[in-house]
Amino acid sequence: MLKVVASVISLLLLASAAQAQSGRPDPGCGRDVSRFCRAVMDQGDGVILGCLQKNRSRLSKTCAKVLADHGQ
Repeated sequence: MLKVVASVISLLLLASAAQAQSGRPDPGCGRDVSRFCRAVMDQGDGVILGCLQKNRSRLSKTCAKVLADHGQ
């Protein structure tokens, strides 16, 4: 479980960094993390994942799909 959480968060952070460098639209959850979970971004991957799950109904379709595709 922890491995899956780490993988999802790593994917999110990489996608966010790639988007910031390329100017392309965010392919994952970076924008959703910034929008809904900014206050907990420094508290670890599990807390961020919990925040995303808590805000699932407000997430972008892309982010919701990323979470669903990774069993979250």
